[in-house]
Amino acid sequence: MPVEGRRLLSAFVTLPRRLYAGQPGYVPPLDMEQRDLVDPKKNAFFRRGRARLFLALRDGRPVGRVSAQIDDLVAPREGENIGFFGALDAIDDIAVVAPLLDAACAWLRAQGASVARGPFLLNYNGEYGLMVEGQQMPPMIAMPWHPHWLPPLVEACGFAKAMDVVAYQMQMGPEAEAALPLPSGLRLGEGRLGSVTTRGLRKGRLAEDAEILRRLYNDAWRRSWGAVDLTREDITTMVAQMKPLLRPEHYVLIEQKGEPVAVALVVPNIYDVVGDLGGGPSPLGWARLAMRLLRHRFHSARVILLGVSKDLEGTALGAILPALIIGELMRRGRTLPYRMIELGWILETNTPMRRLIERIVPEPCKRHRVYEKPLTA
Repeated sequence: MPVEGRRLLSAFVTLPRRLYAGQPGYVPPLDMEQRDLVDPKKNAFFRRGRARLFLALRDGRPVGRVSAQIDDLVAPREGENIGFFGALDAIDDIAVVAPLLDAACAWLRAQGASVARGPFLLNYNGEYGLMVEGQQMPPMIAMPWHPHWLPPLVEACGFAKAMDVVAYQMQMGPEAEAALPLPSGLRLGEGRLGSVTTRGLRKGRLAEDAEILRRLYNDAWRRSWGAVDLTREDITTMVAQMKPLLRPEHYVLIEQKGEPVAVALVVPNIYDVVGDLGGGPSPLGWARLAMRLLRHRFHSARVILLGVSKDLEGTALGAILPALIIGELMRRGRTLPYRMIELGWILETNTPMRRLIERIVPEPCKRHRVYEKPLTA
């Protein structure tokens, strides 16, 4: 049934933690954070897209959910109008999953879509893919968790793999730094490498640094599979949400002769401080969370955005900039409390990046799958 009204919206938001409580590896995100993702007033997606939410009920109790959405920034490609589904969570029952996906596909078809692709929450720049490997690995910020039974049920509904994205967990320390494939002596070190310099986030010029990040990221990934540009509204919303967590060391900007050429943004892993509080903390739980945030009690973080200017594509500097960024993150890790940094999502077809990371971490720790299905009349 379509989600309408506060009661059903609350059921939609809290359903995963009610379904998956006790599953090995599952840690519930904050309800407030998840509600913001589907709130037209909070998520910049709704300024250029539209969505419909659905719940499956059994004997009056929610047993599954899904969203369907259209992103107007995704232009038709080769005769295909791509619509998206997301927020897919359900019990282990094809009789629940199939009607949910049918409802999402019917809504997308009515919106003019010819292909359903997902899951995304709510588009390519949001939570991404269905977890097919890594359910018992430590949870990470903005990385969705799904039970092992869900991918086979999606496939049984006629959806096929479109792309996998993988993630790597890189332990910080001398061993990882020594494994980084850089020519001997080539390090940004204190911030200088000939005409190449690096700096961190400027808290007093946050909007300016966010715009540099947006432009470089869009330039780097525009021609990649599934890429959709980050809009100014996207980056403004993201920075506003993360501002309380961000420190200058979380932002790595590399400039050549004063011009930005590469950038990365690292965010601390919110699960480090909310894991024992449940999705809806008590007043005492909120007080504990506030204290943990104030003291920055994180031990892991995630690289959520990384980009290298296309102007350097095919050059020697362009080839080593990703390694230089990772090296700079390691160097900064000596002063931050993080013992591990996760790198993801990385397209399984991004061979150069995977080869670089696998010099340090041989195997991915998680794999998320994007599915798609043609929508017939």
